[in-house]
Amino acid sequence: MAKSPENIALDQLDKDQMKTFSDFLMSYNKLSEMCFTDCVRDFTSRDVKDSEEKCSLNCMEKYLKMNQRVSQRFQEFQMIANENALAMAQKTGKL
Repeated sequence: MAKSPENIALDQLDKDQMKTFSDFLMSYNKLSEMCFTDCVRDFTSRDVKDSEEKCSLNCMEKYLKMNQRVSQRFQEFQMIANENALAMAQKTGKL
């Protein structure tokens, strides 16, 4: 039985949402592992030391700020590339 266009669109939306969630989990796991490895040094106590907590918070903040900045720069470059492609298409008469 053929799927309706609405069902196809919903399937694609589900796949996109799963991909987005998967990407989020990968990023979260990478951040957690990186900051844990860099900051946690003492395994003789169940308590988290102040220095470990501060290090983890700084690590997380730097990672998130860096990630945000990279995303922002990517968007800026993408906009410039789109503008250049549009200008080239207009120049060659393909638009």
